[in-house]
Amino acid sequence: MADDDSRANKGTVHDPRVLRAIAHPVRNRILTELSAGGPMRAADLARELGIPANQASFHLRQLAKYGLIEEAPEAARDQRDRVWRSADDGSLSIDVGALEREPGGKAAATVFLRNAAGYAHQLVEAAYGQDRAPETHRSTMDSAVRLTKDEAAQLSAEVSELVQRWTERNRGRDDGRTTYAFHAMLLPQPDTSASD
Repeated sequence: MADDDSRANKGTVHDPRVLRAIAHPVRNRILTELSAGGPMRAADLARELGIPANQASFHLRQLAKYGLIEEAPEAARDQRDRVWRSADDGSLSIDVGALEREPGGKAAATVFLRNAAGYAHQLVEAAYGQDRAPETHRSTMDSAVRLTKDEAAQLSAEVSELVQRWTERNRGRDDGRTTYAFHAMLLPQPDTSASD
């Protein structure tokens, strides 16, 4: 379990050590699978991620250390069976600016942002790549909308609520579903004049 001061509110990251923990790509993917699929065993996660079970177990212990996941004894077959679930609804709130002001926060934020950017790049490559499995669906959206800062925050919240409803609707259903990545960015249009 996490220290009392490492996470003041469930789902909100306040501790740079937690930010470092979730910056790891495998741990981030484990959090994603537990959020989307519901409680899982290390062996299930290992199979889903294509990693050895002992590696999945190690990363699960690290996530549990910071209170990001917890055991789900009600889903276990017996007392020796370890099943894990998200400690909250699976959505983490991260204020990188606030975390950077904490001791060790700037370095943790740098690692987190570098890994997040790498993951976003991987998603873009997959979305626009030629390797398209016929049994899956892919779509991209590129829209422009004029907003105030408050309207942008409201739009983000509405999209997040919609995705969360779908996540909760299908969590725990293991009937051939695939975990899909929904990656959305809402930001002021970048200045492209510098790249010309």
